[in-house]
Amino acid sequence: MRTDEMLNVLLSALKAESEAAANITLPEDTARKWHLLRALTNIRPPIPIRPELLELQDRLLSAQGAAKGVTHLEALRSIQMEFPGTRMPFAEQLVLWRGDINTLAVDAIVNAANDRLLGCFIPHHRCIDNAIHSAAGIQLRLECNEIMRAQGHAEPTGQAKITRGYNLPAHHVLHTVGPIITDQVTEEHKRLLVSCYTACLNLAAQYSDIRSVAFCCISTGEFRFPRSLAAAIAVRTVCDWMKGSDGRMEKIVFNVFAQENHDIYAGLFRAN
Repeated sequence: MRTDEMLNVLLSALKAESEAAANITLPEDTARKWHLLRALTNIRPPIPIRPELLELQDRLLSAQGAAKGVTHLEALRSIQMEFPGTRMPFAEQLVLWRGDINTLAVDAIVNAANDRLLGCFIPHHRCIDNAIHSAAGIQLRLECNEIMRAQGHAEPTGQAKITRGYNLPAHHVLHTVGPIITDQVTEEHKRLLVSCYTACLNLAAQYSDIRSVAFCCISTGEFRFPRSLAAAIAVRTVCDWMKGSDGRMEKIVFNVFAQENHDIYAGLFRAN
């Protein structure tokens, strides 16, 4: 079955599930079909789906991921290599990388989630939660829903949960809810952001197959944590955790998407 045919079958099935999308006409253009597919999966509630539809989705997302390309851990330059002379501790194990976290072939990536932990339901929203769920596929929301049903309450800020990565190159996703800034940053906000990083690493350390973790810039987007302060907290917290760890974590990646964030982290590493 060709890509267009797979898209048509999957889009028709997703449209039939949704009253809001029932009257949408399937576009003829392939790019617009992909756009509609992301929108329909973004708004889809965590309800069962037929296995043959998941198989179609997985084939499509696999092809999409291959077209984007995969960045392997071995291709990333350590802080020590990138910033010669740095005095940053664990410089051989830390990495600063600018790019799409959904293309990273690491053991686990970190998702900055909301307290529902089900992903972002706003079609094509620019948050990382939306991007990760869109690339991973419908299964990620289904697994998160199982976790939340078992938990029985909203996810507290500063904790972490783990799921499979599904159609991502990463094997696992670590989900954490960062602090939301509405006015001034308080000491409690700082403590909670520290807890996000520590909780993710503590949880990752419980899994023997996780030896590399890629962190996004937790709370610095929609949650409005000041970027420079968040970066300083992230680097300090990761280094403090590494000091007390058993050394099994081989690489920790600070993943940034915006050039501004890259420059902030680079400044921290050059200063040390």
